[in-house]
Amino acid sequence: MDKRYQVFVSSTYEDLQEERREVMQALLELDCIPVGMELFPAADEDQWTLIKKLIDDCDYYILVIGGRYGSVNAEEISYTQMEYEYALESGIPIISFIHKNPEKIESGKTDQDPRKKKKLEKFKELVQQKMCRHWTSPSDLGSVVSRSLIKLTKNKPRTGWVKADLLPSEDTTKEILELKKKIEFLEKELVQSQIQAPKGTEMLSQGEDIFKIEYKYGISTYLGIGLVGETEEFTK
Repeated sequence: MDKRYQVFVSSTYEDLQEERREVMQALLELDCIPVGMELFPAADEDQWTLIKKLIDDCDYYILVIGGRYGSVNAEEISYTQMEYEYALESGIPIISFIHKNPEKIESGKTDQDPRKKKKLEKFKELVQQKMCRHWTSPSDLGSVVSRSLIKLTKNKPRTGWVKADLLPSEDTTKEILELKKKIEFLEKELVQSQIQAPKGTEMLSQGEDIFKIEYKYGISTYLGIGLVGETEEFTK
C-alpha cells in the first residue's frame, strides 16, 4: 500500500532559511510530508504544546545545525534542543545534520555570545551520540538528507499515512477479522491435538491388556505373552 511519511524539520530559522528550503524540497521529492515552523498554523494554543503535538504525529525527525544555538526558554535551553530532546524521548527515529566547517559560516549567521557558543558545542556533543551526518552547503544538505532518509525508512519503517480511499472497506475489515478468528481457533485445536488423545479412543487399549500370540517358525511353535505397548517376552 502506498504511504507517505511525515517528517519534522528542526533548526534555527533566520540563519538557515535557504537550507530549510532545500530540505523541504528533498522531502517533497521523496513523497514525504514536511513539517516545520514555517508551516505552523495560527493557533490559540501555547506554541510548545503545538510543537509537541506535531512531533508526535511525525514518523521521522530531522535536525539541522548551523552556527547558532537559537532562541532560549526561561531555563536557557534553546527551542531547537527542546524539540530534539522531546523527539528522542518519544522514540521517533532521528537523523541530525551538522555543518562540516563551522569556521567557514558567515559571521552574521553565527552566535557572538560566548555563552551561546558554549551551549551550541555541548548540544552538538549530545547530538553526535546518535545518527549524524555533515553538510557544507544548502544544495549538499538537500542531497545528504535525501540519501539518509531513504536509508532510514528502510532500516526503521514507520506507520506513515495513506489516502482514505486506499484503506480497506468495512466489509473487507470484517472478513479479515473473521478469518483471523478462524486461524486462532485452528491453532488452538492443533495445540490440543498434540497434548490430548483423539476423541473416541477412550475404550481402546491403553497398554495394560494381556494378549497371546501363537505362531510357527520352522517346526517349532512359539507362544508369546505380553502387554500392549510393551516389548513382548516369548517362551518356547
